Amino acid sequence: MGLYTAFDLHSNNAYLGIMDETGKRIFKKKLPNEVEMIKATLLLFKDDIEGIVVESTYNWYWLVDMLMEEGYPVHLANPAKIQQYSGLKYSDDKHDAFWLADMLRLKILPEGYIYPKESRPIRDLLRKRSHLVKLRTSLIISLQNIITRNIGSNLKANDIKALTTDRVQPLLAYNDDLALSGKVSKNAIDALTQQIKVIEKNIEGRIHLTSPYDHLLSIPGVGAIIGATIMLETGPISRFPKVGNYVSYCRKVATGRFSNYKRKGSGNRKNGNRYLACVYSEASDYAKRYDEAARKFFNRKLKSTNAPIAHNALANKLARAAYYIMRDGMDFMSEKAFAWGSGCDGELGVELE
Repeated sequence: MGLYTAFDLHSNNAYLGIMDETGKRIFKKKLPNEVEMIKATLLLFKDDIEGIVVESTYNWYWLVDMLMEEGYPVHLANPAKIQQYSGLKYSDDKHDAFWLADMLRLKILPEGYIYPKESRPIRDLLRKRSHLVKLRTSLIISLQNIITRNIGSNLKANDIKALTTDRVQPLLAYNDDLALSGKVSKNAIDALTQQIKVIEKNIEGRIHLTSPYDHLLSIPGVGAIIGATIMLETGPISRFPKVGNYVSYCRKVATGRFSNYKRKGSGNRKNGNRYLACVYSEASDYAKRYDEAARKFFNRKLKSTNAPIAHNALANKLARAAYYIMRDGMDFMSEKAFAWGSGCDGELGVELE
């Protein structure tokens, strides 16, 4: 008799639900997040278990790793694609666990990718770098706003990030309160910059872009660290059947629901990989700064919209290009990526879904 099992995982406990091949619920229990107790509970049913579902929550690593080491067939459920019937009057951990088990039994479970255990630590280190970069960017923007409000001019981000020269204090020195705001902000920005450099130095030389991901370095704005982040966060590019699936996963497409040309609402903007969203935005910033073709594309967009949308449009182009580069093992081609026009501008251009 085949059994279908699922865990509704929380921070300190997991609700276990087991049903048979007819959908009959045969076992349910709330367990603490203790490896030995979970092992002992599952051992009673091990020979009959067809599969175990674990929802992709923030803390799934330990449970999935343990189950796989014990030889269980594990399925990582993708919560973004799972939605129970909205008319349900009642739902709790028990119902959620059996809902996951039932979807596995019916072979309709939306599954996520289980990243290899050995590559997760360095991926998480790169995620910490992205987190620090995001914090630093928010501090830089805040400091730029202080300067602009009080002296009427702006200071470039690179001038603020400079570790050797303090270009902030002279601008705000005329007022003690503003000077203190500038000093505190600059110290925090410098501390984050130093920690970002520590992470980058630790990673450099330890991770190498393998084929076809080594072609990512041909993209403007993509260096070794950003390329490694894209490689580790993307995983096998074959997971994404079309470029639109990948760019959506990178959070680089607009969300919206339309009917008869009328907007009926918006989708989930947070659906996808936030680390890829951040890293492509970072690559876009470097690209428009150092690559002429990327800068021209950005300026062209800027004529018809605002800077954030133009920046995101460039990030969208880079993500689309990266998809084909990883899929086909080819170098970046500016003439296709930044071609003027709409519709399909070639393999590295815009492809409408």
